[in-house]
Amino acid sequence: MLKAIHHAAIICSDYSRSRAFYVDTLGLTVLAEHYREARDSWKLDLQLPDNSQIELFSFPNPPQRPSFPEARGLRHLAFVVDSVEQVVGYLESRGVEVEPIRIDEYTGKAYTFFQDPDGLPLELYQPT
Repeated sequence: MLKAIHHAAIICSDYSRSRAFYVDTLGLTVLAEHYREARDSWKLDLQLPDNSQIELFSFPNPPQRPSFPEARGLRHLAFVVDSVEQVVGYLESRGVEVEPIRIDEYTGKAYTFFQDPDGLPLELYQPT
């Protein structure tokens, strides 16, 4: 039945800022980029090395996403990395604030969180 996650969709408040964050800072590959005039909306298809994708959308005046306190629905998006420590160093060198690295009490694996330009929680997870 279900085999994998194909993509996650994210709505941003500032398309240029979020595009730069996901492409230039996080290094995702642009697959396609379209301006949809009827919706006054951009749609950017981004690819990760494992071929999973993120769709980045812009819409005029989207409502803010409640994060604190956490709201129902998707909590965060997690990315697999070889070294949480190395990626944290890279992100911090680019001016991205990152939470302290933690070790999951159940799995013993390293992880941490940071946020995209709209405050969407993003996780770095080191499975090995």
